[in-house]
Amino acid sequence: MNISKSIMASLLLLPAAVACTTGEKAADEVIVERPDVTVQDGKFTPEVLMAMGGVSSPVVSPDGKRVLYSVSFTSIEQNKSNAELWVMDIDGGNQVRLTTSPKSEYNATWIDGGNKIAFLYPQDGKMQIFVMNADGTGRQCVSNVEKGVDGFLFSPDESKVLYISQVKWAQEVTDTYPDLDKANCHIVDDLMYKHWDEWVKTIPHPFIADFTGGKVGAGTDIMEGEPYEAPMKPFGGIESFAWTPDGKSVVYVSRKKTGMEYSVSTNSDLYQYDLATKETRNLTEGMMGYDTAPAFSKSGNYLAWLSMEHDGYESDRNRIFVMDMASGKKTDITADWDYTVDGFAWNDDEKSIVFFAAYQGCEPVFSIDVETHKIDTVASGQYDYAAVVPVADGSLITMRHSYMSPNEIFSVSKDGELSQLTHVNDDLLAQLKEVKVEKRLVPTTDGKQMTTWVVFPPDFDPTKKYPAILYCQGGPQQAVSQFWSSRWNLRLMASQGYIVIAPNRRGLPGFGTEWNAQISGDYGGQNMKDYFSAVDYMKKEPYVDGEHIGAVGASYGGFSVYWLAGHHDHRFAAFIAHAGIFNMEAQYLETEEMWFANWDMGGAPWDKNNKVAQATFATSPHKFVQNWDAPIMVTVGEKDYRILASQGMMAFNAARLRGVPTRMLVFPDENHWILQPQNAILWQREFFGWLDKWLKPQQ
Repeated sequence: MNISKSIMASLLLLPAAVACTTGEKAADEVIVERPDVTVQDGKFTPEVLMAMGGVSSPVVSPDGKRVLYSVSFTSIEQNKSNAELWVMDIDGGNQVRLTTSPKSEYNATWIDGGNKIAFLYPQDGKMQIFVMNADGTGRQCVSNVEKGVDGFLFSPDESKVLYISQVKWAQEVTDTYPDLDKANCHIVDDLMYKHWDEWVKTIPHPFIADFTGGKVGAGTDIMEGEPYEAPMKPFGGIESFAWTPDGKSVVYVSRKKTGMEYSVSTNSDLYQYDLATKETRNLTEGMMGYDTAPAFSKSGNYLAWLSMEHDGYESDRNRIFVMDMASGKKTDITADWDYTVDGFAWNDDEKSIVFFAAYQGCEPVFSIDVETHKIDTVASGQYDYAAVVPVADGSLITMRHSYMSPNEIFSVSKDGELSQLTHVNDDLLAQLKEVKVEKRLVPTTDGKQMTTWVVFPPDFDPTKKYPAILYCQGGPQQAVSQFWSSRWNLRLMASQGYIVIAPNRRGLPGFGTEWNAQISGDYGGQNMKDYFSAVDYMKKEPYVDGEHIGAVGASYGGFSVYWLAGHHDHRFAAFIAHAGIFNMEAQYLETEEMWFANWDMGGAPWDKNNKVAQATFATSPHKFVQNWDAPIMVTVGEKDYRILASQGMMAFNAARLRGVPTRMLVFPDENHWILQPQNAILWQREFFGWLDKWLKPQQ
């Protein structure tokens, strides 16, 4: 269920390749610029949140002198977002916007020694590879892939390009019954017929093509005839591939399973494909969990990747493995480090790797010595870092965000000096009233200390009383670190006059393997006691209005809300659950990735001899509806195939039948998240409207 983590100054003329015709523009031809939003009285609102730019995807030029990056803006009126490409000097100077387009540019990278930039952009309704000069001129489409390009990676000498494209997987009705051309039916014979938000009709495959004369030639499917994904759906991308520095072979990630076998397993492997012999070998055979994110050292002597140990456990500890390509020896260089790694990159000297990882409620950047395995902190503080791009001079380009502000790009010198390079959102942030964040250590019922973030409203006065919100994290094993969210935004919640309580309850990374793993098979157990501990601890503060505390959450956080509603003993005055599990027995049979259900629930509900499974299903929220006594709002997306909308509908119906005040938002075109801008604004307005109604009755 982890899902797992997100982009202006000068404007150039619209490139000829995407120039709009004269006359009225079609809706998708309107260029999205930064919304003109007025901040009134310093208040942070959903509209201000939506106006903030999204900074992402920093890429350092080959000479180490420039940084290419993306900035996206969202238009509520046009109901869409758009990402444009920017470039700046390595010290943050000379920031120039390169593209001004009606649609987003993606996957941008430097080629031709930094003289050109390649990226993805739609052409005739399909994503294709484009190339332009480093100053944004001379833009042209260089590929013509029939089913479009989902991602690409040039070979080191740029004579070839690996690209991802979709190939047919499922049989259509007309394949079997060509005379029934108007029939509309899914014929299903095995599991994994749908995934997250789609009925699986195609799967991604890697293709390799020549790049000559500035054009991408015909591609060869290096997995032709194989019914397997590469990259893996739904979130795998170009990071699932790595060229050897000599350009003679490619390493790719795939889980070579289908149907039920695919549905119950997380055992992906790294495969090396030789371009000359067309032979493929499995580099990680016998390693049973997820193996992902391959990356070669500069010389190609070593391959590093992220590896989980256990098959079927998608939230296992991510380790950094390194393989000596000459001997084949594999080494877990993080064997003595009890935390999970989120992302990494090689330093040019091949002696160390930089990485970022959840650690004690934040997400710092670390460096690990490949030989000695010694770990040093590179960048820390009350922040989350979200990228690591080493520079040849020993410095580092990274991104940073926190509860207070969204991503911006920073540099870290080899001496550890941190400098902010982009300032996309500084002007909006400067207009907002400040909120305070405190880190508390809350005693738990089993004698441990739980890191809990507390976010206070603007103009906080400790002599007054404030309503509070318990934030319940999803995942269930996703860190409650210093994240910035476009929807579950803790600063936004606090800015509406609430004290926000965000515990790092059992089952979250950043506090060791034991803390992270405890939740599996114990959904209604210790982690729920941790929530009660956090609320009871904060209720002792004289400024917390103990009669007006709400609980909110999505996914596993939604499950938490439903469970708390049946056990809270009058702790909460209102609830909001989005995409939450209500009936665990139904969820076991409705969800698609069965490895998750088997690992976290312990097994099937009909296995009466499985004590773990039986204990888990006994805690299902639907079995405690008789105890519901506080108002509850439910929100669902009908394209959510991870936790079906029927789960929320059952909860709504149960509350209504019980006479509990309730409200439900059903989004027919949304999946596990609320992604469309106007839907997101609607959701926020309803969210705070519901909380204000029940937690601020005196106002």
